[in-house]
Amino acid sequence: MSRALSYLAVFSMTYSFYIVFSGTTSLFSLVLGSLGSILVTVLVKSLLISRELSLSDIRRLTYLVLYYIYYMAVAEVRAHIDIAKIVLSRKINISPAIVKIPYYVETNYGMTLVAGSITNTPGTIVIQVDTGRKYFYVHWLVAKTFEPARAREDISTSFEKYSQKIFG
Repeated sequence: MSRALSYLAVFSMTYSFYIVFSGTTSLFSLVLGSLGSILVTVLVKSLLISRELSLSDIRRLTYLVLYYIYYMAVAEVRAHIDIAKIVLSRKINISPAIVKIPYYVETNYGMTLVAGSITNTPGTIVIQVDTGRKYFYVHWLVAKTFEPARAREDISTSFEKYSQKIFG
């Protein structure tokens, strides 16, 4: 069962990339893409997956996909709209500050995902990570609070929620 899951995961990712990047959904293209994806899966599965996957790995991969959709469709769009309002406003209303934000993810991968998400979101950038005390120091273009817990709520809580589910 776990061996089949590994093949299914590689095939699904390969086929999904093919559909997205080919830009066509004709029957011929879909059949050709599935055949190509099967061939790629058989050839590279052992290079991409070092152990057989379990159902929990599939669940984590699902959370990763959901996170990507949330990040690109919600968090990024909101942040770009907020920055556009600031830029297009006649009165520049910013209050830049460096705020200290605690993080609670346990793995380095999780911490990196959260820090990268904060940095890639317009209006915020992680300028330092204190891994010993588990704090991010974030430059926030429109600082609403200097209280670490409240700043975390505004900036990184949603990112951490997904990171915990992806990386445990």
